[in-house]
Formats: sequence, structure tokens, C-alpha cells
Amino acid sequence: MEYAIGVDIGGTKIHFAAVDREGRIVDSHRVPSEAQLGADHVMSVVLKGVDATIKRLPSGAIATGIGVGSAGQINFETGTVEYAGSQLPGWTGTPITRILKEKFHLPAYADNDVNAIAVAEQMYGAGRGMNSFIVVALGTGIGGAIVEAGRVVRGALGCAGELGHVSVDFNGPTCENCGNNGCVELYASGSGIARIGRKIIAEGGGAVPWQPDSKEIAQAWLQGERYASQVMDIAIRALAAAIAGYIHMCNPQAVILGGGVSEAGAPFLNALDQEIKSRTSAAVRSAYRLLPAYVGNDAGVIGAAGQVWLYENG
Repeated sequence: MEYAIGVDIGGTKIHFAAVDREGRIVDSHRVPSEAQLGADHVMSVVLKGVDATIKRLPSGAIATGIGVGSAGQINFETGTVEYAGSQLPGWTGTPITRILKEKFHLPAYADNDVNAIAVAEQMYGAGRGMNSFIVVALGTGIGGAIVEAGRVVRGALGCAGELGHVSVDFNGPTCENCGNNGCVELYASGSGIARIGRKIIAEGGGAVPWQPDSKEIAQAWLQGERYASQVMDIAIRALAAAIAGYIHMCNPQAVILGGGVSEAGAPFLNALDQEIKSRTSAAVRSAYRLLPAYVGNDAGVIGAAGQVWLYENG
């Protein structure tokens, strides 16, 4: 039996898994990334975790390759980190695939973590059978990935798909991460929804039955609480404006939405879809569907491993 080793690298934890060709996990474990200790330490954690995963494979099984999905902007051609923010200090410049190949003598691939999620959705999830779709991952920030003609769009240095940094208000607040004004991430990410919640409270919302936390606000919105509804109205309109732009630019078959506040389920997806359709022209509107991500919380590590199967023949 053949397995691909997947590694999903984040600022707080690293997820390792052995994954078969059908996207099934046979072994999985997570460890703290301890990113504050620097890139060399993080890479040593990765090497130990991959080694442990290979050693725990079933008797007679072999590892055919290693796939990595990492926070930051990753040059897929070289497997090197082009840029990583404060969540992974010193990670910029790390030659991920070179180190893995030298250690394990196996094919190795590395890409941005949301691109890895797109691979999981393409191979096993909501994007299966589609040639053109967009993934929007709502977390603390907003990540994105674009698939066109069945391939992830990466751009010149692997930095394409930074969909959270598309502006929906050029007079809006400055984004500390990119320097632009009014990025959609400032309104519809977990941190953005919390920011708006704090603003609503400060401007006279008074006592509210929720903390300025995106999940609490989304739950209060589902229950009809009026101040939470003000927050979510802003978030939904901002996200819809951005997604309408993505749709006009890419004309995808689907926009696949995962993470964070999207877990509010059908009410959120329906409200967002209605707002998107009010902002898109008839032709592109007729081609697209808004879909929930299918693969779930393991999408990052499954997609990371899936690179081995997807790219094994070049």
C-alpha cells in the first residue's frame, strides 16, 4: 500500500498525516510548531514529525512522497518560502522541499496552505470534477486559492490568490498586513468581525449578550440579536462585494467557502449568496454556485499530501 505524507504548517501547530490515494487518513498527529523559536526549530519539528509518520505506516506500506501546505507565500517551483508574516518569524527564505528531499530522498512538494485546501477540494471534495473554482477560507484572516483549467493559479512567485487583501473600501482602515485600505479581511475575517463588534459596542450598542468574538457574534446573529445583526450585515456585504469581484474576474464554476463564520451554515451561505447575486451580472451569475467546503478540518493536511498524487506525473 502506498501513502503520501502530508504536513500542514501553521503558526501554532503542525499537523502530520499519512494519506492514501482516496484521501483517507491512516495516521495523524499534531504537535506545537513553537514558531517563536525560529525557522530552524520549526523545520526540525517538521523533519521529526515526517520521520515519525513514516515509521508508523502499516507493515509493508511505503511512503511515496511528502507534501507540505504552509502559512505564508510559497514558491511552488522552488519549494521555498517567499514571505511569511509574524505568525512564523524567520520562516521567509526557508527551502522546505530541498531540506525534505535531502533528508528522506523522496519527492517533495510545498505550497501555500489554502492552495493545499484547494487541492483537497479538487481531488476529494466540493470541487471534484470542476476545472474552474475559487476557495475562500475564513479564519483569523481570509485566505484564498484560484483553480483554473484544473491547476492552481500561483502567479510569478507563488503569491497569487491573496483574496483577503482585495479592497472593498478604498477609504477604509489601513491593513497592517499589506498596507492597502479597506481589505475584505478587515470586515469578514474572524478578527475583522470581532473588530466591527467592538466598534458597534463603543458607538452605543450598549449591553450586548455576546463578546466581540466572531463565533459568538455569528451565533447571536442566528438568534436574531439586533447588534450582532448589524455586525454580520457589514461582514456579509463586504464579503459579497469581494466575491462578486472574484466572480467577474475569474468566471468560476463555484466559490467554495470554508472555515470560521461559514460554520454558521445555511443561513449564512444563503444570505451571502443572495447578496453576491445582487452584485453580479447575469452571465457570470448563471455559471457559478456558492458551496460549503466539503473535506473539513483535515483539508489542509489531506490537500498537502494530495499534491504527491496530483503532481506525481508532472
